[in-house]
Amino acid sequence: MTDSRAFSPEPKRFMITLAIMLATIMQTLDSTIANVALPHMAGGLSASQDQITWVLTSYIVAAAIATPVTGWLSGRYGRKTIFLISIAGFTASSLLCGIAGNLLEIVAARLLQGLFGAALVPLSQAVMLDINPPERHARAMAVWGMGVMLGPVLGPTLGGWLTDNFTWRWVFLINLPVGILSFLGVYYYVHEAKSKLLSRFDWFGFSMLAIAIGMLQLFLDRGEQADWFGSIEIRVEAACCVIALTFFIVHTATSGSDSFFNLKLLRDRNFVTGLAFYFLLGLLLYATRALLPPLLQTLLGYPVMTTGLVTAPTGVGTMVSMLFAGRMVGRVDSRLIVALGFGLTAASLWQMAAYTPQITEWDVAWPGFVQGLGLGFTSVPLTTMTFSTLEKHLRPEGTAIYSLSRNIGSSIGISAMQTLLARNTAIMHSSLAAYVTADTLVSRPDALSRAFDLSTTAGLAGLDAMLYNQASFIAYLDDFRLMFWLTVLALPFLWLMRKKKAPDGEAPDPAAVAAE
Repeated sequence: MTDSRAFSPEPKRFMITLAIMLATIMQTLDSTIANVALPHMAGGLSASQDQITWVLTSYIVAAAIATPVTGWLSGRYGRKTIFLISIAGFTASSLLCGIAGNLLEIVAARLLQGLFGAALVPLSQAVMLDINPPERHARAMAVWGMGVMLGPVLGPTLGGWLTDNFTWRWVFLINLPVGILSFLGVYYYVHEAKSKLLSRFDWFGFSMLAIAIGMLQLFLDRGEQADWFGSIEIRVEAACCVIALTFFIVHTATSGSDSFFNLKLLRDRNFVTGLAFYFLLGLLLYATRALLPPLLQTLLGYPVMTTGLVTAPTGVGTMVSMLFAGRMVGRVDSRLIVALGFGLTAASLWQMAAYTPQITEWDVAWPGFVQGLGLGFTSVPLTTMTFSTLEKHLRPEGTAIYSLSRNIGSSIGISAMQTLLARNTAIMHSSLAAYVTADTLVSRPDALSRAFDLSTTAGLAGLDAMLYNQASFIAYLDDFRLMFWLTVLALPFLWLMRKKKAPDGEAPDPAAVAAE
C-alpha cells in the first residue's frame, strides 16, 4: 500500500526525484562506463584480455541472480530500507573496485556491486510512481526513462574521459559523491511505504538456480585457461552446475505454484519465444560492447577517450529508435518492428565483420549507431509481445525471469565470444606463422628486413608480435561474423509469436525491464 504522505508538494517531489534518479543513473552508467577502460585495467592489474572481462561478467551475473528477489525483499523489509541498503552497498563496493589491487579483488567487488545494484532501477521506478498522482504517471515515467537511457549513452564517453585524464580507477570512484548524495536524499525525503506480507519465498529453488548460473559462468570464464575438461577445476564446476540445475528442475516440477519458477509461464508460446530472443539480444549487445574497446585500443592504437567517443553512438541510436518504436507499437505488427531491429543489428555486425586495420572513427561510430537503432526497435515491441498473452497474475514472475534471461545471455555471450577469440587467435597465429618459413625469408628478404632485423631475437619477436596482431584482428572479425549469422538465423522464429493484445492491464514497462 502506498503511504498517504507520498503525494508530496512540488519542492519535496523534486528532491525525491533528484535523489532516486541519481541512483538510477549511477547504476545504469556502470553497465557501460567500465568497457572502454578494460585494456587499462588489464595492464594495471596484470590480467590477460580474457581475464579482464570477468569485471563485466561478474557484475552481470550478480545482478541477474539478485534481481528476482528484489520484490520479496522490499515487501518483507520495506522499500525505503532496501533502497538505502542498495545505495550504500553499491557505493561502498564502487570504492572497493576503485582501490582494488589485483584481479581477484576487483572481481569480488564487482560481484558485490551487481548484488546491491540489482534493486536500484526497479525500486526507483516504484518510488517515482508512488510520489506522483495517477495523472502525472506518464510524465514521471518519461523523466525516469530518460534517466535510464542516459547512463548507457554517457558511459563510454565519461569512462574514456576519466581514464584518459585521471586513471581507470575513477571509473568506479566517480560513484562515491553520486551515491552519497542519493543516499542522503532518499534518507531525508522518501517515506517508508507499508510493507506487504508476501508469500513464502522459494529460497531453495532460487539458490539452486543461482548456483547453477554461477558455476556455468565459472566454467565458461575459466575453461580456456584451464584446458577445459583436462582440468579438475573445470570438471568440478561442470558437475556442480549440472547437479544444481537438476535439483532446480526437479524441485520446480514437484513444487507447483510455490516454486521460484512458475511452470505455467512455459505454457505461453509468446513468453517462451520472447525469452529466447531477449537472451540473444543480451548476448549480441554486451558481447559487442566487450569486444570493441580492446580491438580499438590494443590492436588499432586508439586513445581511450577516442574509444569512448566512437562507441557512444550506440546509446544515442537506442534513445532515438525507442522514441519511434513506442509510437509504432499498436499501429504496426510488432513482429515487423522486431524484425526491423534485428535486421539493423545484423547490418551493423556485417559492417563490423568487414573491418580492416585502416578503418576510421566514422567506420566504428556508424555501425554502433545502427546497432543502437536496432536495439531500440527490438526491446520495446519484443517486451510488449512477450507479455501480451501472459495472464496478469503471472506477469510479476514473468518480468523477473525475462530480465534474468537477458542477463544470462549477456554473461554467456561475453564469455563465449572471448573464448572463441582466444582460440581463433591461436589457430590463426599458427596458420600465419606457417607461411613464414626459411624459404620465405630467403625468397623475399627485403620485404621483411625493412621492418625487422631477423638476425636478432628482438627482430624475430617483433615479427611474431605482428603475426599475433594480425591473427587477433581476424579472430575479432570471426566473432562479429558469428554474431551476424546468429541474428539472421533467429529472424524466422519471430513468427512463432502471436499477435494479440494484453487481455487485461498493460504489459510491464519496456524501459524498466530493459534496465534491470
